[in-house]
Amino acid sequence: MPTQQITTGSIGRSTILGITLALAACGQPVPSPETSGELRVGTRNNPATYYIGHNGEPAGYEHDLLRAFSQSQKWSLSWVEKPHLKALFEMLDSHQIHLVAATLPRAVVKDRHLIAGPVLFETPVHIVFRRADKAPRSMAALTGKRLALITGSGHTAILMREKRKHPELAWETLEHVWPEELLTQLQAGKYDAVIINGMDFDPFRSAYPELAVAFDIGDTQQIVWALSAQSSPAFRNALARFVEQARRDGTLKRIHERYFGHVRRLGSSDILGILQRHPQRIPELREHFQEAQTLTGIDWRLLAAIGYQESQWNAYATSPTGVRGLMMLTTQTADRMRVADRLDARQSILGGARYLALLKDSLPVRIPEPDRTWLALAGYNQGHGHLEDARRIAQTRGGNPDSWADVKEALPYLSRGTYASVMKYGYARGVEALHFAENVRNYYDILQRLEPRLDPMNLGHDEEAPAAPGPMTQAAVSRSRPPIQGRNASGMVTLPSAF
Repeated sequence: MPTQQITTGSIGRSTILGITLALAACGQPVPSPETSGELRVGTRNNPATYYIGHNGEPAGYEHDLLRAFSQSQKWSLSWVEKPHLKALFEMLDSHQIHLVAATLPRAVVKDRHLIAGPVLFETPVHIVFRRADKAPRSMAALTGKRLALITGSGHTAILMREKRKHPELAWETLEHVWPEELLTQLQAGKYDAVIINGMDFDPFRSAYPELAVAFDIGDTQQIVWALSAQSSPAFRNALARFVEQARRDGTLKRIHERYFGHVRRLGSSDILGILQRHPQRIPELREHFQEAQTLTGIDWRLLAAIGYQESQWNAYATSPTGVRGLMMLTTQTADRMRVADRLDARQSILGGARYLALLKDSLPVRIPEPDRTWLALAGYNQGHGHLEDARRIAQTRGGNPDSWADVKEALPYLSRGTYASVMKYGYARGVEALHFAENVRNYYDILQRLEPRLDPMNLGHDEEAPAAPGPMTQAAVSRSRPPIQGRNASGMVTLPSAF
């Protein structure tokens, strides 16, 4: 039984990633976490739950949340991964694990006569189809069509209710299939439509631009953790208190932002555009982006995502406002970054990379990843001063100035007079900075699937993976919100005028 051990004090690269065999423990009831000091979680690989990220670290919405919970209790955390829900429920029934985290709808947990933990979030249920086909607008349009769903998704009950209205409605229930595989089969034409939860479809929107949501069916599903009926009241109460506190202090919001906050930004034409240009333009630019990573430690695929957002990898791009080149640098920024020719692709890429690195370094050291990188992206678009104004606005609105989730909500106010009293740099197109950062995040997701990471161990320096860090810790996601008035209180710095 493969188990991934994660110690309470682990952060980023210090997380223990070794997969150990715990065969001796199989079949033996595990003591309660209150007794053993270890929380044992059963999971299945899923983009919304638990997976190994591009940087080799475990990740996922439920993973990060449970890690924060275990650290709040001062427990170690271990994961037991199984491909099928049935196996996970059997382990829970035999007390080999303490809970199941697998994007479980509350109705599925209740049907198993298990204890449903607190509601983590709600997700719509989508009917997804191929854009090339005529879009079905109701369940009646799906009668006689090939429809599929995944076992254990909680969708069978929804379809059974629909079948009473449409007796000819039929579907195939697939076992041992992950959401991405379901979408792949739809795209390949095996089915006419599939039923899938929104939080399972959203992470793959950029990977499947030919697919789209036709309509939503039924009510939203409440996603919970499953606990054994024999779990202690103390354990249940600890979970409930943690989730409620995480909801109040913004932890849930920040973790949700990390995985889902940007995934609906791009349209299908945007996604198809980068997919078409990638094989045409990246081969001749790859060495320049990788050289930029070598110099700055910033993932070359993130830099390439900025370059695509700025110019669609066109070295000769010029805007009406005078910014030029592949990374669209202003004259002042180019001079500051020692770029002699903005239309030279290599110089532009290296200059843009140095500029982003300087923006990241200008932020207070307390700001964790990935927020640090997302904030720096907004600064790349509108300048460090306007970013600091947005952070002040976020705090004035009761948010955390170190959290991208809160600052992104504040950025649009840079173009309004509502918070002029806390703005030092005046009007800015804050919405443009928001869209820039979110688009880059999406393009970065796409490039991570298309291009391998550059292994810095072969280059003689340590790696920094700014936009794909290890899982967030409780310390990272629930930091205090210090005032940001003045340098000593905020850690903010004043950059040269070129910024």
